[in-house]
Amino acid sequence: MEKRDYYEILGVSKNASKEEIKKSYRKQALKFHPDKNPGDKKAEENFKEAAEAYEVLSNDEKRARYDRFGHSGMSGANGGFSGSGMTMDDIFSSFGDIFGDAFGGFGAFGGSRRGGKRVIKGTNLRVKVKLNLHEIANGAEKKIKVTKYDTCVACGGTGAADSNSMSTCSTCHGSGHVTRLTNTMLGQMQTASVCPSCGGEGKTITKKCTTCYGEGIVEKEDIIKINIPAGVAKGMQMTVSGKGNAPRRGGVNGDLLVVVDEEDHQDLIREGNDLIYNLFISIPDAILGTHVEVPTVDNNVKIKIEPGTQPGKILRLRGKGLPEVNGYGRGDLLVNVNVWIPKTMSREESKTVEKFRESESFVPKPDKDDKGFFERMRGYFE
Repeated sequence: MEKRDYYEILGVSKNASKEEIKKSYRKQALKFHPDKNPGDKKAEENFKEAAEAYEVLSNDEKRARYDRFGHSGMSGANGGFSGSGMTMDDIFSSFGDIFGDAFGGFGAFGGSRRGGKRVIKGTNLRVKVKLNLHEIANGAEKKIKVTKYDTCVACGGTGAADSNSMSTCSTCHGSGHVTRLTNTMLGQMQTASVCPSCGGEGKTITKKCTTCYGEGIVEKEDIIKINIPAGVAKGMQMTVSGKGNAPRRGGVNGDLLVVVDEEDHQDLIREGNDLIYNLFISIPDAILGTHVEVPTVDNNVKIKIEPGTQPGKILRLRGKGLPEVNGYGRGDLLVNVNVWIPKTMSREESKTVEKFRESESFVPKPDKDDKGFFERMRGYFE
């Protein structure tokens, strides 16, 4: 099924401010919250849909990308650019602070559905991946070694030595939160907060795990495989959900943020999705014409240099550039023709050139329509 426009989902215009987007999302999420619509699958889908829209539109970088590429620029959780694939745990852990004291004072995602306990999310990891032009043009599969915190296998992430080493918190009696009554001018006011004794977990440890020492996590190296789509550019960021650090004693793993970097190519210069190659030919080849090979991202191709080709001539090889990321179309290869002028010549070569100078054919006849190399280059990119 085709996805709805994110602005349409939240009921805001494309020029909406962050505050307007946040306000609209809060309204939508409160309307479709599972606690208010128990067993209603349609409401749950609307709830997730609103969270996905807010996750993109509340982030300047993701919003700019969505405005430019639409849903095709948001390829989801499995190594794509941020967008779809959010779980309820992702929503509970990421956006609960927006709702203040709604649903029992623990954010819109606390309440009875979550048993009143906070859902902790681990911290994100950020890595940089350098790609060459061939990988950018064709996409790449990369294996990345990261050092991260993972759930302790010995205790299953509880931090306790065994099941008998956990006891119900005596302060909150297992609820994970405490309530207080305060007398005010308007009467008694009830407030709720995370239990200070157990940190919202509802349980306390009497005997710690000897592997993680009660933390529920251990440091380890992990190899993570990611698929990078074709057409990415330097500075773009990919999100691999759930591959970041695990939180202490249970919760939702953080994400792995992969930042793209580019290696310089020895022959080709990138300009958006177009590539530029500076070709140098000899004076005889410019006069008489020839065939030459020029490099592309995958191989060499042969092109024809017409007789009388002028310095600064740009030859366009359509479709030999880079693809549009997560979309259709491909850039071109622009071959900028330069005529090589030798700095030194033999006496015989100098005499030959002197004869050329006297020839009528070698008297300069500038083309009145030729505005120069930089003007022509500007025209190609506008």
